[in-house]
Amino acid sequence: MKRIGGYFFQGILLVAPVAIIVYILYSLFIRVDGWLLNTIKPLIGFYVPGLGIALLFVFITILGFVGETTLLKPIKIIAGKFIRRIPLLNLLYTSLNDLFSAFVGKEKKFNVPVKVLFNNENNLWKLGFITKESLAEFQLSDLSAVYFPHSYNFSGELYLVPNSRIEKLDVSPADVMKFVVSAGVTRIENTDF
Repeated sequence: MKRIGGYFFQGILLVAPVAIIVYILYSLFIRVDGWLLNTIKPLIGFYVPGLGIALLFVFITILGFVGETTLLKPIKIIAGKFIRRIPLLNLLYTSLNDLFSAFVGKEKKFNVPVKVLFNNENNLWKLGFITKESLAEFQLSDLSAVYFPHSYNFSGELYLVPNSRIEKLDVSPADVMKFVVSAGVTRIENTDF
C-alpha cells in the first residue's frame, strides 16, 4: 500500500507543474479575453481576436520584470521561507523553482549536451545533458549527473554516469533538446552525432 501511495505522489509531481501552469494561463486568458470583449468592443465597435493573448503576454513580461527588481525581492524571500516550512508544499515549490530556473533562469542547467555510451557491445548511445560535472559531495567524483529527457513527454531520468562513457557534443543545447523530445523527428542542421 505504501508503494501505491508513493507512485501516486510521484505521478502528482510529474503532472502537477504542467497542469498548474496550463490552468493558471488558461484562467487568466479567459478572464482577460472576457474583460476585453466586454470593455473594448462597445468602445470601438468590434473585437480584435488575439488581443487577450497579446495583453496576457505583456502583463506576464511586466510581472517578470517587476519580480526582478529589488522592490519585490524581500517579499519573495519571506514567501519562500514561509513555503519551506510546509513539507509537501516545500517539496513542490523547491522542485518547480529549480526546474524552471534550470530551463529559463540565470543559471541554465541544460547547456552541456552529451552522448553517453550505454551498451558497448551493440554501440548504443543516449543523448542527454550534464547537470553536475562532479559528485564529490557524495564521494562519487568519477561520476557525473546526466539528465536524459523523454521523447514526447515533459519528463526525464537522471543517471550517474562514469565520466569515461560521456562525450560532450559541439551542438546547440536547444537543438539537442528538440531532437530528443521529438524522438529524433526534428531536423537539425549540421549534427555531429
